[in-house]
Order: sequence, then structure tokens, then C-alpha cells
Amino acid sequence: MKVSRRQALASLGAVAGASLLESCGSTASEQANQPTPAKTALNSEKNLFSYCLNTSTIREQQLGLVKEIEIAAQAGYDGIEVWVPGVQKYVEEGGSLKDLKTRIDELGIKVEDAIGFAQWIVDDPQVRANAFEQAKREMDMLAQIGCTRIAAPPAGATDKVGLDLLAAADRYRQLLELGEEMGVIPQLEVWGFSANLHRLGQTTFVAMESGHPKARILPDVYHLFRGGSSFNALQMLSGSTVEIFHMNDYPAQPARDQLTDKDRVYPGDGVAPLNQILQTLAAGGTPKVLSLELFNPNYWKQDPLEVAKTGLRKMKESVEQALKS
Repeated sequence: MKVSRRQALASLGAVAGASLLESCGSTASEQANQPTPAKTALNSEKNLFSYCLNTSTIREQQLGLVKEIEIAAQAGYDGIEVWVPGVQKYVEEGGSLKDLKTRIDELGIKVEDAIGFAQWIVDDPQVRANAFEQAKREMDMLAQIGCTRIAAPPAGATDKVGLDLLAAADRYRQLLELGEEMGVIPQLEVWGFSANLHRLGQTTFVAMESGHPKARILPDVYHLFRGGSSFNALQMLSGSTVEIFHMNDYPAQPARDQLTDKDRVYPGDGVAPLNQILQTLAAGGTPKVLSLELFNPNYWKQDPLEVAKTGLRKMKESVEQALKS
């Protein structure tokens, strides 16, 4: 469904018609103390989205965590989305998390999220117990560098179908409780290639049935398409349910079920309905972090700063086009 720019802006500050999860904080309009959501939207249209670089986009250049953060700042991003293994490697090589936090603050950039792979969702109780200990250690590291979110994908439950989603919801609630304790909130991630949580509906069910007010969903253009979800389904999420959205695009070929991570391209260089997606996100009523997450081997061969700059430019162009439509 195509949403006009006027419709998107007019509905800012309102909860989506089929709101699934309540916000646990104040809305953007409340923070701005504006008399109406419409006026807020018109006055702060450019603040609907902030822009973030997922380090996967330049990871094969083997730059190291500090250099990746410096490139994100130099390219003009508001934030960065780090990978937990990258933080671990930094520490293992003698890096100080305190020094890293100082450097991040000096650069004026924010660590918006981290990509982790703890197998918190699996049925095996021992594997799951180990995963929660792993998640606790990772959250502790992230909190020290000012990161307040961590991705929670269905790692370990990607091959065998039939995961009990109510059991998954209970496990996600436990993970959220740990996250509250540590100050790092897990974002339930859609993985389009997975046997479980490959559709937005499955992921939303788990988040909803967790019964936790801070349950959040982390969608991705590629993963939504790869898993067979309709982009119309994004309209059924309240504005606060999604805080971060992975941005990328996909080509017309290969076929959907043959697409892999390496096929992801810059936003606007593929066939994804980005106008619709961004208009729906804008209509949700709360600011969103758009994080560029690519795994394209052709980009990995190029200058990482130029790749970062190109990705940021194309994200901003996509947003501008969406809000003008």
C-alpha cells in the first residue's frame, strides 16, 4: 500500500491501528513539547531517522574496531552498530573498554546496537544456560562502551523447524530481564533464512507473548523479503516496537529463496519497496535508527570510507524520496 507523505506526517505521534506493544518511554512529540503531533512532524521532519553503520558493511577489510568507529564518524554517521566478536577481539588484544568509550565520545558518535549470537532460544537447557552466561558477559562489555542494545536473533535454531514459540517467548522474557539488569536491552531479530523466526509474524508473536514492556523487534529489508513476510505487516507494529531497522536492498534476481547475504546492495540499488517501508516507519510516531547492514563482497574490495559514505548518501536519498512521495 502506498502511503503519501502527507498521510505519513499526519499520523506521526499516533500509535499504529493494531498496536502490539506499548511504549515504555515518552514519545518524540512529548519530548519536543509541541502542541500537536502534526506540528511536531512538520518542525522535525529531518529528525525522524538517524543513521548508523553496521560494521559488517566494511568488516572484511580487517580494520579493527577503533578504525571502523573512526570511519563511521568520518563518513558522517550518527551511530555505529558493532559486532560482539569485534569488541571481544579488541579486548583480547589488550584494548581498554574505558579508553574505547573515551574515543567514542571524542568522535561524537553513539554505539546504537551490537550484533551478538548467544543461543538463548534453543531447547537444550545446558546450551541455553551457557548462552545466558555468554549474554551477561557480552552485555557487561557493551554497557561499558555506552551501548544499550544487543541483537537477539534465533541463533542455534536455524535448521530444524518446529520451535515452540511460546517457549521461545518465555526465554526471550528471561533475556529481557537480564538485559534490564545489565542496562542492555535485547532486540528480537528477524532472520529470513532461519527455520524459526524467519517471518515478522513469528517474531512479533514471541515478542508479544514475552509479556515484557521492553520487548523490541529488529527487522531488516533483506530478511523480511527473504523470509516471505509482507512489508504491509510493518503497519501492525506500534511506533515503539521498532527502534532500529536494518537498511539494505536486494536485486530482482536471484529468486527470493535463493538470495543470500552477499546479494544485499545499497538502498535504492535494488527492487525493495523502500518508499513504502520508510513511510510506514515514519508513520509509527517515534524516531528510528536506520542501520546500513551489508555483506557484499564487491563492497569489501573497495575503500571502506567511500563505501561508508556511499551507503549513508543512498540511505538519506531513500528517506528524502520516501517523504516526498
